[in-house]
Amino acid sequence: MTDTLMPGATGILALADGTILQGIGVGAEGEAVGEVCFNTAMTGYQEILTDPSYMAQIVTFTFPHIGNTGVNLEDIEEFGRGAETAARGAIFRDLPTAPANWRSQSDLAGWMKKRGLIGLSGVDTRALTRLVR
Repeated sequence: MTDTLMPGATGILALADGTILQGIGVGAEGEAVGEVCFNTAMTGYQEILTDPSYMAQIVTFTFPHIGNTGVNLEDIEEFGRGAETAARGAIFRDLPTAPANWRSQSDLAGWMKKRGLIGLSGVDTRALTRLVR
């Protein structure tokens, strides 16, 4: 393991096997500990991140373009206390894109920050999925 971050990196993912992945932080700042899992959906990221079945997990999204529909109050699966009762974190290949949907009330990164949800982008999510599978 290196003691320095790659240029532009603002966060890391450290796995139990010693693998260290670097990327760009998204959403809330801090630390999250949880089981890394993956989701292959092309849509529904807001529902996935608020679904209690993902409690204590860090969700890796294999679809590269996350964020383009934004977020809204109608697509939340549970109205709990944020990351304590749903996913603890999210991993993306690319930075979440700006919303381009008429239903959007906020962008994904801002919404994640308000919920206390930590994210990391710039990760090869398909390679990570193969590793955790």
